[in-house]
Amino acid sequence: MSKRRLKFWGWGYEDQTLSEIQARQIAERISALTGLSPEGYVPPPKLSEIELSTPRLTPPCALESICSTSAYDRAAHTYGKSYPDYIRAYERDFSTAPDIVAFPETENQIIQLLDWADGAGAAVIPFGCGSTVVGGIEPVVGGGFRGALTIDMRRMAKVLEIDPTARAARIQAGALGPDLERQLKPSGLTLRHFPQSFEFSTLGGWIATRSGGHFATLYNHIDDLVESLRMIAPAGTVESRRLPGSGAGPSPDRLMIGSEGSLGIITEAWMRLHQKPTFRASSAARFTSFETATKAVRAIAQAGLWPSNCRLVDAEETKLAGAGDGSFHMVVLGFESSDHPVDSWMDRALECVRDLGGEFDTAGERDTTADAWRKAFITAPFKREGLISCGLMHDTFETSITWERLADFHVKVKTATEEVIQRTTGKPGHVSCRFTHAYTDGCAPYFTLHAQPTPGQEVCQWTEIKTAASDMLMREGGTITHHHAVGRDHMPWYSGQQPALIGDALAAVKDRLDPKGMLNPGVIVPLR
Repeated sequence: MSKRRLKFWGWGYEDQTLSEIQARQIAERISALTGLSPEGYVPPPKLSEIELSTPRLTPPCALESICSTSAYDRAAHTYGKSYPDYIRAYERDFSTAPDIVAFPETENQIIQLLDWADGAGAAVIPFGCGSTVVGGIEPVVGGGFRGALTIDMRRMAKVLEIDPTARAARIQAGALGPDLERQLKPSGLTLRHFPQSFEFSTLGGWIATRSGGHFATLYNHIDDLVESLRMIAPAGTVESRRLPGSGAGPSPDRLMIGSEGSLGIITEAWMRLHQKPTFRASSAARFTSFETATKAVRAIAQAGLWPSNCRLVDAEETKLAGAGDGSFHMVVLGFESSDHPVDSWMDRALECVRDLGGEFDTAGERDTTADAWRKAFITAPFKREGLISCGLMHDTFETSITWERLADFHVKVKTATEEVIQRTTGKPGHVSCRFTHAYTDGCAPYFTLHAQPTPGQEVCQWTEIKTAASDMLMREGGTITHHHAVGRDHMPWYSGQQPALIGDALAAVKDRLDPKGMLNPGVIVPLR
């Protein structure tokens, strides 16, 4: 049997590609809900339609067996999954494809690849599974390199060691989410980190981009699950000590977490695990007022209940997801434990809901609405390609803000985005919002936009919309990204958000670890 192959141009496996009929049905549904008008249909690209430049680099004989210059491998490592990535792929433009893709199986091979790239004048792009939506892996590296080498980590995908006493495991960075959990299953332990990209992203990718998971209130970021790290840089190997905690100066782990392949290639990590939960409860609460729903989420977050999930989804987004009719804002609640029943926690959270005038399902009905939202959340990236095929823009951006600034922030960001869509495309857009994470001091608003771009102007119009929305996030005190990472798309705002002296210090660290600046040039540290 042939191995199931990922799309070289989009989300998921090749056998998960939507037909034209399916794409049109998805676009027509969104059109009915938003008033936007799909225009025609553009089929996804075929490999036979792609013209790639001749590779500018040739791997040495000693590394030929782990290197590829095939059309599929080069095309599949060109783009991530952002809206402009899709548009350029649909235009059959793969002009920025890497020259070589390497698939190392050992750390020693990574060291050899870095040594060869150093001598060959090649830029090096570390690669997990390419689910980035911020331009994190495209080989756009400036003019200072002779070519680009992408290092795909997915052959280093083993759970190497499990410590059941401390509930931790040493795991290679190339492990995809499902395979990682499959290897942990016999131990009864789980990492319990489930980003939307879970099926198509790796442990190393989660760590390098500071990923956020679906169980977003109890286990917020991947940061909190990292016990120690090992990273290969051009200047040598960096390995932190495995400890439950340490007060010995700035944390080396924190320097590597979120470095997005710019300081070194993360090869393995000791990760904190959890017993598989056996007690669960979920519910969905309904509010007619967005402001009141926000107060309920804050009350629950500050009550010390630590739900595994506490998300607010506005009325427009519940309607788009098929989890509501647009007449209510929804708070999705979940609790879980491997040790004790969680019904009392859920009851207390629902008291908070009731105190603020919210309504919720009875015990026997609690899972229905929450499950509808969860299914829509998981399948959204697949449906997105149908919208893009039919000429509709679908994109997201996310941030975080403290509670006392949220009300004005939410209105200003939503309004600014709708205004720039109207100004840029000449047609009204549609913007909805949800909270992906809730903290005691604030939340992470996540905005989804739909627009009808002018054919042939999609990337230019997206850039104008993205710029206006990002400018407003920064002006109103939010972060340019809460969990999507920086990549190349967010660098202009990240450089402004970051204290100037810290930026200089990071550049000095990169100079020490990566003297020729060949690792993911332009990401986290600006191009020289």
